[in-house]
Amino acid sequence: MRIHLLSVGSRMPPWVTAGYEEYAGRMPPECRLSLHEIPQPALGRKVDAARLKAEEGRRLLQAIPKGCRVVALDPRGRAWDSSGLAHRLGDWLAGGRDLALLVGGPEGLSAACLERADERWSLSPLTFPHPLVRVILAEQLYRAWSILRGHPYHRR
Repeated sequence: MRIHLLSVGSRMPPWVTAGYEEYAGRMPPECRLSLHEIPQPALGRKVDAARLKAEEGRRLLQAIPKGCRVVALDPRGRAWDSSGLAHRLGDWLAGGRDLALLVGGPEGLSAACLERADERWSLSPLTFPHPLVRVILAEQLYRAWSILRGHPYHRR
């Protein structure tokens, strides 16, 4: 299974790239994690937030690889603790389909993205900067995998 992280935004600070790559690089071939940056539409002086969100959503939906199970990162989604996420990752692996994780821009995901999603995942009731979400997702997926495999990382 491949996990496709589709995230709005590009040109991240070096610490974001390093953090993401650290944990994505630890993922095994059986659930390789790959980042697909979705360019954010140009921001002008008078930005229509609804239009911006809709355009980001259109770009995200176009980037979903065929046949993927789609999980939208959404504050109203299900929250899992580490063992719960490990169980969910095990289900995704057993399902045999690739996974697409959708991360919206500063305004969140469009209604079209939320409707397309097979499920919704909330990382926390807290609001995180979008660049940090990439690092958190990569680390939590690696942690979930380590729990499934009995790897000592989770207990450190």
